[in-house]
Amino acid sequence: MTLWDGELPFYPQPRHAAGFSVPLLIVILVFLTLAASFLLILPGIRGHSRWFWLVRVLLSLFIGAEIVAVHFSADWSVGRANTNTSYKAFSAARVRAHVGLHVGLEGINITLTGTPVQQLNETIDYNEQFTWRLGEDYAEEYAEALEKGLPDPVLYLAEKFTPSSPCGLYRQYRLAGHFASATLWVAFCLWLLSNALLSMPVPLYGGLALLATGAFAIFAVLSFVSIASVPLCPLYLGSTAITSHYGAAFWVTLATGVLCLLLGGAVVGLHYAKPSALRTFLDGSVKNFGNQPRGGSPLGLNNPSYKQFSASEATISTNL
Repeated sequence: MTLWDGELPFYPQPRHAAGFSVPLLIVILVFLTLAASFLLILPGIRGHSRWFWLVRVLLSLFIGAEIVAVHFSADWSVGRANTNTSYKAFSAARVRAHVGLHVGLEGINITLTGTPVQQLNETIDYNEQFTWRLGEDYAEEYAEALEKGLPDPVLYLAEKFTPSSPCGLYRQYRLAGHFASATLWVAFCLWLLSNALLSMPVPLYGGLALLATGAFAIFAVLSFVSIASVPLCPLYLGSTAITSHYGAAFWVTLATGVLCLLLGGAVVGLHYAKPSALRTFLDGSVKNFGNQPRGGSPLGLNNPSYKQFSASEATISTNL
């Protein structure tokens, strides 16, 4: 970094923390739109089958949305700390701040918020992202952060995840993230297949596809858990250590995997134990055949107890 008019090249304007990531927001909006579209046509479904379809569709959309959304979430591993730390390079000034470290499948997100926000005549509110997804260069992003002159806590945490860092965090989290992401995309494809099979007269294969969906979701969780078996580099800001724990994305993925296993197991079990109950659940309109008008019921045509009239019994006379 070089001096410019006697000052270090920090951001010329205050930085504000970002909200949702754009890909995550797009995924949520897409699935909410699908759910809203289904709710609009729900009143057109008659009888008890309305509630069968409500449960099936909304539950399926939740599973699909979760599998896709967690790819873009930075809450697989979360660490936070309130500390008194140095703020700028080559300066003895210290600030009190809340530091957050959020690790996802595609990179990390580091937040720095002053307590209070206004300190040293500056607004301390940073939210910086560093990615290691395919096609991105983490080391280059870190070099750009050095040129921008980000605060010391942000640069310190980002440096621990660089490929050249002796901590080895980059290699561990990057490999675990790639494996977890790959297995989740397989789970998403199996989710699509299970929906198609459950809509056809082959519920057994739909249940097996749902079991495979849950299995691959669990594999993604286990891939990320494999990091815990490797001693991680301690992270200190001042005298405060940042300890990480599994975040919301991790637990939601685990819960979704277990849910898919339970649903798939229920479908397979009902197929062998009570196939009629399974058909009733997968096609709730079966219950409504008896409520249809007589003229619209196709079952009466083939009913042996239905009285058949001959042509001589049905005479039509017309007076002109």
